[in-house]
Amino acid sequence: MESFRSLTVTQRDQILVEQQVFDIFKTFYNLPPSSQSFMLELQRENHVEYLTKGLTGLGPSFCVLDANRPWICYWILHSIALLDEFVDPELENNTIDFLSRCQGPNGGYAGGPGQMPHLATTYAAVNSLVTLGGDKALSSINREKLYMFLRQMKDASGGFRMHDGGEIDVRACYTAISVASLLNILDDELVQNVGNYILSCQTYEGGISGEPGSEAHGGYTFCGLATMILINEVDRLDLSSLTDWVVFRQGVEGGFQGRTNKLVDGCYSFWQGGIFALLKRLNSTKEVKPIPLGDGEGSGEESPQTTTSSDAAGEEGLNGDLSLGGSHSEIGDQHNTSSQDNVIDIDHNHSKGHANVEPLFNSLALQQYILLCSQELNGGLRDKPGKSRDHYHTCYCLSGLSVCQRSWLEDEDSPPLPRAVLGPYSNLLEPIHPLYNVVLDRYRDAYEFFTKS
Repeated sequence: MESFRSLTVTQRDQILVEQQVFDIFKTFYNLPPSSQSFMLELQRENHVEYLTKGLTGLGPSFCVLDANRPWICYWILHSIALLDEFVDPELENNTIDFLSRCQGPNGGYAGGPGQMPHLATTYAAVNSLVTLGGDKALSSINREKLYMFLRQMKDASGGFRMHDGGEIDVRACYTAISVASLLNILDDELVQNVGNYILSCQTYEGGISGEPGSEAHGGYTFCGLATMILINEVDRLDLSSLTDWVVFRQGVEGGFQGRTNKLVDGCYSFWQGGIFALLKRLNSTKEVKPIPLGDGEGSGEESPQTTTSSDAAGEEGLNGDLSLGGSHSEIGDQHNTSSQDNVIDIDHNHSKGHANVEPLFNSLALQQYILLCSQELNGGLRDKPGKSRDHYHTCYCLSGLSVCQRSWLEDEDSPPLPRAVLGPYSNLLEPIHPLYNVVLDRYRDAYEFFTKS
């Protein structure tokens, strides 16, 4: 006991978490097979009920999230889509109408009607509308004004500000570039010097920090890596040290920590696990097409190119006319991806023939942590044992679970083998587009819509 008191707070907390997790694992392995099967089953109906209830109304305790309501929409809608379910038409229409009222008169989306537009809630609102899909949802986004909002958030440093007068960080870069890419409005003006800013945030550990001089962090590392891929500058990163850093973030519990010497947290199942989905494709993709960002001609077709492999390898609290009256060049010159190397076909349309690359992390151990330690059997997922369920952790635990289930795939268009899915095969979730964290078929529908618009 005396030696326990002499430990640091972090060491004591780590020991306590390990004890809680290992007690769950010990209980699980002492159960009969039928009970083990139940504990490993993803409680789909209960999760959908929990999520749908949250979309229809939340209690007074949620007033602290008043400026994050598009995030709540995204966390819930994306989780429901991962579970291959849909919201009813009335609820869908109410959500579109609400998000339209969050859209600022000069572009971008705020945390609620009448509030200040913010890049994080813009990302959440756009991802929500892409997840809902359909003409009404997608055409509610005023791309012309949103583009102007992104330009206003662009800083001379190359980075982006989260809001007018706000902080500049890697999260802002990712949310701005991700939104621009999804909406087919990414151009050279938005991309200029973004890579320089992100490069300045890669630390001696290999991970990426929120801003220069800060500590490497899982959420920012995902945001930085995804952004560098989207702007075709990923080869500028030290991918070898980045891979080393993220590999060592998986702990003895099976889940991931967000930073060195921090506790495991279920949300990093995606923020760290999603990095592996990107690194895998960087390693294994040959003779692929570029990520389709659109060429302004409405065809959606790109000619194949050969890409070279690298040497290696939303963060907690990220009504207009689509017709711009002409080509997208009226917004700005489209960012040219046709002659860039190291671009991944993460659209999966032409990704067959991947090399047999083993996962760089223990995907079954992560699935075990999510199902046994993060899942609440009555619905919802959580950070770790002892914490309460919430929509944020439900979203990113399920997103990480989807990534895990496909971590062994050689052909991205094929379903995973049963041995890659822990528990019953009914646990299999919908595939995501790992750059944006939206369900893949919703991304494809949006890409087609915004390419032709």
